[in-house]
Amino acid sequence: MKLEDLLEVARGDRPAETVLTNVRLVNVFTGEVLETGIALAGGLVAGIGPDYEGAETVDLGGRYVAPGMIDAHVHIESSMVRPAEFARAVVPAGVTTVVTDPHEIANVSGLAGIRYMLRDSEGVPLEVFVNASSCVPATDLATAGAELGAEELASLLSEPRVLGLAEVMNFPGVIYGDPGVLAKLRAFEGRVLDGHAPGLSGKPLNAYASTGISSDHEATTVEEALEKLRLGITVFLREATNAHNLRDLLDLVDPWTEPSLCFATDDRVPADLLDQGSIDHMVRVAVTEGVEPIAALRMATLNPARHYRLNDRGAIAPGRRADLVVFSDLLDFRAEEVWVGGVKVAEQETALFDAPAGDVVTARGTVDVGAGGFDFRIPVPEAGGQVRVIGAIPDQLLTEHLVKEPKVVGGLAVPDPERDLLEIAVIERHTGSGRSGLGFIRGFGLKRGAMAGTFAHDHHNLVVIGADHRSMETAARAVAEAGGGLAVADGEEVLELLALPIAGLMSEAPVEVVRGTMDRLLAAARELGSELHDPFMAMSFVTLEVIPSLKITDRGLVDVERFELVPLFA
Repeated sequence: MKLEDLLEVARGDRPAETVLTNVRLVNVFTGEVLETGIALAGGLVAGIGPDYEGAETVDLGGRYVAPGMIDAHVHIESSMVRPAEFARAVVPAGVTTVVTDPHEIANVSGLAGIRYMLRDSEGVPLEVFVNASSCVPATDLATAGAELGAEELASLLSEPRVLGLAEVMNFPGVIYGDPGVLAKLRAFEGRVLDGHAPGLSGKPLNAYASTGISSDHEATTVEEALEKLRLGITVFLREATNAHNLRDLLDLVDPWTEPSLCFATDDRVPADLLDQGSIDHMVRVAVTEGVEPIAALRMATLNPARHYRLNDRGAIAPGRRADLVVFSDLLDFRAEEVWVGGVKVAEQETALFDAPAGDVVTARGTVDVGAGGFDFRIPVPEAGGQVRVIGAIPDQLLTEHLVKEPKVVGGLAVPDPERDLLEIAVIERHTGSGRSGLGFIRGFGLKRGAMAGTFAHDHHNLVVIGADHRSMETAARAVAEAGGGLAVADGEEVLELLALPIAGLMSEAPVEVVRGTMDRLLAAARELGSELHDPFMAMSFVTLEVIPSLKITDRGLVDVERFELVPLFA
């Protein structure tokens, strides 16, 4: 719309395209609720007031209208559907903008994967902004399918929806001035630089912040988050499928800190998106826990818009995008209508749009585990000894570094499900090298059988956890033959399989279909003994070698606090 035309509507000299009347407007600038009208023209808010005229008038019956919500940090791939289908899951909940880091597909397919995410998110009423994936691979302690240096990342700067540099997970590289890491920071100088600094404190945190990195979503305690806020770092409060940090951090919220707080989902699976919601779920939780409702909405709208310099959204004001959420209860935020660019796109939790057809070529055929079979045998050294064990913590990405006596049969250390001591293997799947890291894990609870998947942050090699080798072989083979995915097996029987042919991460199916298959996978895992909320998401994070304390990759066990590989036998 021409500026001159917008001005005419704003002045009242020309009718608006649509006027919303009988509105309770949530003003996130002042904290007020105003009984007024909203004039829309050219996809924008043209004016606020009770006496605008329009070609169409919509009476909202005294309901509230808030800005469309913004997810400050999300990995769309974790929804296991492509971006266009992800939009169908989150837009009906009131999310109209997301800032995504596509480093899951980037670790498999490099720049082609990032550009696939940009292409697939076109033509849907969800604005998908991308931050260039800073850590591909995350470290040299795992094998990824691509490597992106400063020059490759800088080639994304010309993309109109690329905002800045995504979470810089290699915080030791930042702190100690690794040339490759600093080159990436310099390439995105003047853009938003997002962070990832779990547990970082003191002088190392000062060094990290001195580079201009301006956010963090890994804080798990109020004390950790406050230290980051004091240094000018915006803190994203996270409520993911496998990282429930929101309630632990809500004591942070006060009039001084709130402008530097945003909401982020990070990683959420289809069932959680469809049942609980997205950012809307976080708003409801915050209000239930005592946060003032408009402050909660501001953390979901204006604050992330300001952090990312998206001054065309985040509030209902003249000249800003007409991205709006209509709802009835300020204390129980639930979207009843969603408008994007002045057009109603969802109503009563149902999308009024379809996902466009996807790219049928990009990122297929990415699983190569070699021609040989899988070897899960762990010989015990002549001297014997205890083994390092990954201790999974429910609802957290952090793990424990345990040392336990293994069960030994025929000179081999084997799974011991009676003690919840399962075997875990990470099999390199990008080059067909056949390399695998072997270890033990507790906290998954399988009494028999195995589970496997190619969704394994951030390298996304094939990971399998099991109570016996035959089941592990069956599950791993099923996933490999499907071209990527998730599987549950018992003995030689595949109990359930979800194929993820797009980079071994995403399905081509509608989100509702993926959710149904995931429900059956989770039921199968529970039948085998696991009581975790989502053992597949939990499994995907025990391979992430940048979050303490003990993790595993295809190269072996990683002591994250020492940032080095360590032997299985302690």
